[in-house]
Amino acid sequence: MKYYSTRDKNNFVDFSTAVIDGLAKDGGLFMPAEMPFLPSSFIREIEKVSFQEIGYEIAKRFSGDEIPSGELKSIIDCAVNFPAPLYELSNDLSVLELFHGPTLAFKDFGARFMAKTMGYFAHGLGKELNILVATSGDTGSAVAYGFYGVEGINVYLLYPKGKVSLIQEKQLTTLDKNITALEVNGTFDDCQRLVKDAFVDEDLNAKLNLSSANSINIARLIPQSFYYANAYRQVKDKSRPVVISVPSGNLGNITAGLFAKKMGIPIAKFIGATNRNDVFTEYLKTAIFNPRKSVLTLSNAMDVGNPSNLERIIELYDEDILKIREDVFSVSYNDEETVVGIKELYEKYKYIIDPHGAVGYRAWEKFNESNTLKNAYGIIVETAHPAKFKEAVEETIGSEIEIPERLAVCLNKEKRTVELNCEYSSLKEFLMNL
Repeated sequence: MKYYSTRDKNNFVDFSTAVIDGLAKDGGLFMPAEMPFLPSSFIREIEKVSFQEIGYEIAKRFSGDEIPSGELKSIIDCAVNFPAPLYELSNDLSVLELFHGPTLAFKDFGARFMAKTMGYFAHGLGKELNILVATSGDTGSAVAYGFYGVEGINVYLLYPKGKVSLIQEKQLTTLDKNITALEVNGTFDDCQRLVKDAFVDEDLNAKLNLSSANSINIARLIPQSFYYANAYRQVKDKSRPVVISVPSGNLGNITAGLFAKKMGIPIAKFIGATNRNDVFTEYLKTAIFNPRKSVLTLSNAMDVGNPSNLERIIELYDEDILKIREDVFSVSYNDEETVVGIKELYEKYKYIIDPHGAVGYRAWEKFNESNTLKNAYGIIVETAHPAKFKEAVEETIGSEIEIPERLAVCLNKEKRTVELNCEYSSLKEFLMNL
């Protein structure tokens, strides 16, 4: 499989280069030269295969012959060793729980697959690989735990000071060895900008072998498509149109879902659910991309004012906004409306959902009211365990949330960070002095 940059369709690289480089030299994002297609026989028989087997069937089509079959199966077995169950709320609605991994967030799937894949390719480089990651919360901890202790790879996590939850910050900042947390006095968009600037800095790249573990890296998106196929596998009545509501910030998660749809998984429609940072919702309405400074919300992982993966979505649909609208509906909700979603789900179903999932729930309600698809079966993507937003959720539902043990242990650990301002010179100076 070959990959090209969204900004230059004439220069191709192999899978290993796309994974190791993370971002194309021209600043574009890597896309597969051809979208692989799953055999119709595989989809018809999908209930008979395991989550791991689904992952292998998808991954081998993106990696080609660059990873031996046995090694690829081992990578997937290590990366996808926890479930992604559909929790049924009613005959018409389920929640896709993606928080059963080590850091209790959906990004565990992508981070663990990427760490194992990158580790496999980095072994032959003969020099250290330095991973730069911008995070608005859950990405950083998932990447940190995925790469923790991996030889030959150092990870630097850039996160916005004061704009992640206490538990998220503890997960980000309490590891040692090859993990370093960089506390940036700015927003997530500032962190993302710093990472992108580093990738196109010739002086810095001459000294350090840089790569990214954000959703700009194709190795993060590929495994996230696994759980959309696995969600379809779990749907009982496959005669109904399946609609999946995805809490959306940097748009990596919904892009992975659209990849799954393009590969042949029968998903009728995606909902891109946004918070006050509604750049994507606005784009779908107006066909105008208007990036702007992000604002802080309860669903902080979605606080993105310049979503990188919109570039991939536009490329995936040949720059045709009408085609995108056929497959994607989008609506946004503020914090007050998000709280209503948390409360309503708890009162109706006794289900405790986090703020991101609550935005997805409200968006599904809105779509379902529109009646554009008869007899639709809704799936809400729940991206993080509600305990990661303990105070906000408990205040809303009036009930205590038990903190899982693997989350509780990090609360007593010491925070370790390096503080930076939001100017690129600050990051460059730090990296050049490594």
